[in-house]
Amino acid sequence: MQEHLLLGFSSILVLGIGAQWISWRLKFPSIIILLLTGFIAGPITGFVDPDLIFGELLFPVISLSVAIILFEGGLNLKIPDLKNVWIVVRNKVTIGALVTWILVSTASIVLLGLDPELSILLGAILIVTGPTVIMPLLRHVRVNKNVSSILMWEGIVIDPIGATAAVLVFEIIIAGGLDAIGITGLVIIKTILVGCILGVLASVTIIVLLKRSLVPDFLQETVTLMMVVMVYVLSNLVQSEAGLLTVTIMGIVLANQKTVNIKHIAVFKENLQIMLISTLFIILGARLPLEDILQILSLPFYLFLIFLVVVVRPVGVFVSTIGTNLTINEKLFLSCMAPRGIVAAAVASLFGLELVKHGFPEASQLVPITFGVIFFTVSFYGIMAVPIAKLLRVYVPRPQGILFVGAHSWAREMAKALQENGIQVMMVDTNKTNIIASKSEGLPTANTSALSSALLEEAELGGFGRLVSLTSSDEVNLLAAIQFTELFGTPKVYRLSPENTSSKEELKQHRPGRFLFGKGMTYTYLSARFIGGATIQSITITETLDMDVFKEQYKNRAIPLFLVTEDLKIRVFAQDRSIIPKPGQRIICLVDPSDQTS
Repeated sequence: MQEHLLLGFSSILVLGIGAQWISWRLKFPSIIILLLTGFIAGPITGFVDPDLIFGELLFPVISLSVAIILFEGGLNLKIPDLKNVWIVVRNKVTIGALVTWILVSTASIVLLGLDPELSILLGAILIVTGPTVIMPLLRHVRVNKNVSSILMWEGIVIDPIGATAAVLVFEIIIAGGLDAIGITGLVIIKTILVGCILGVLASVTIIVLLKRSLVPDFLQETVTLMMVVMVYVLSNLVQSEAGLLTVTIMGIVLANQKTVNIKHIAVFKENLQIMLISTLFIILGARLPLEDILQILSLPFYLFLIFLVVVVRPVGVFVSTIGTNLTINEKLFLSCMAPRGIVAAAVASLFGLELVKHGFPEASQLVPITFGVIFFTVSFYGIMAVPIAKLLRVYVPRPQGILFVGAHSWAREMAKALQENGIQVMMVDTNKTNIIASKSEGLPTANTSALSSALLEEAELGGFGRLVSLTSSDEVNLLAAIQFTELFGTPKVYRLSPENTSSKEELKQHRPGRFLFGKGMTYTYLSARFIGGATIQSITITETLDMDVFKEQYKNRAIPLFLVTEDLKIRVFAQDRSIIPKPGQRIICLVDPSDQTS
């Protein structure tokens, strides 16, 4: 028995992470692969049964996981991001939520034939979108800053609001209908007070502990996790479902304070969030009740789904954005992005089960309806998000710009060659002489340290997607690579090979970035080549001049540096990367004097 439970538990983790990896390789929305994997592992094959594996711990595990995900989402919410979208976010989680609630409740009565009380409860449950579905989609489809900020804030803030609304309706149903409506005001006030007080108190506690060095470095992430779990449970004990608001506020306060550095905590929580989302969606897919799903698959249910996508979401968006400066295309894209996720599933499962116990047999339909909505909306929005974003011109292509750390003479030559070939560049250096020279040569500059937080924000917003560190200091190159790995990802961060063995050993341990151009390409070596008269040239690959001919003609006298494709995408030659150029593409390379007339 224990072996069976161990196999089932480990399978959920393996299937979840494996599905994430497959979706990355296929460049397909991860949440769809996750749901399908869970569906196949659960009701189709019977390989995974979450209810058997977790038993009565299933919903507590889901609740705690959602709390951690919401906290991590709060860590991503920066108040300055609200500058241009505050009105829209405020309206979406108030007016938009109310409009969604009313329309979904009405459609449930008319199309699904549910009782009014259950319809109102279903409307409250389906208010939420949530970070478990929004954040994976935003990683898949890159949209402009306004749209992504609105979706992020809405998805995270709407979860505790929707859960609280569902609690209110549930309490009214159990207490005897509209006669108990007077309890709603008290529940709302208690939820807000508990969430705000405990959320702020927990975040202040973490700040004080870190500022006074009362927690060692190796325990800071886990102590923060402990605090999240503790205040979430405590909040729920004081007021049901107030914990979601508490952890959200806790994350927002920590993200926007300037007293202590929490970057390492945010990175830890982001990695944890990916694991939790992966496992939760496997559990969700595996718990889809196949018989119940087949039972509700009818014309009224299909009409209900269409109504959600075609009417409810667009009406909620356009009502919430009246008088704002959003473009019509941005409003249309927001209208095409409302997947439901884990919170809706958990709340529907919990309240559906409780209502059946209290003598409401029709409440058993809440779970299959909600799961059907989740599966449909996640699949529909996941597949259509990129084409719609491109059609509406809110899609932001993967940034191709390169940040050059080090603006000395031959770094400027490389940057100029790329700029002439249509690639965005910026020279970063603390040396004012190098910066002045860069400006005189028409290169964008940043007279600051590569480790500056302001540079990180500028790079994120400015269309830059790669770092090339070319300074004479191995330590600076190392630190710059570590700094930008989080923003760009390891495959997009490059640095020169270190001059000394100790730096090499340190690099092997940290593995920040990739070595540029080839073996032995140190600052000293490249400087010597330039002093010897080597120059940067752009060579177009043709049918007659392919890579084999290029290598034969130039041998080791030419060093390929960059490849620019016909559609202006950039690739960087590195020790661990083999690039085969195609006709029409251009190689930016370092060529010795004897070959410069070839």
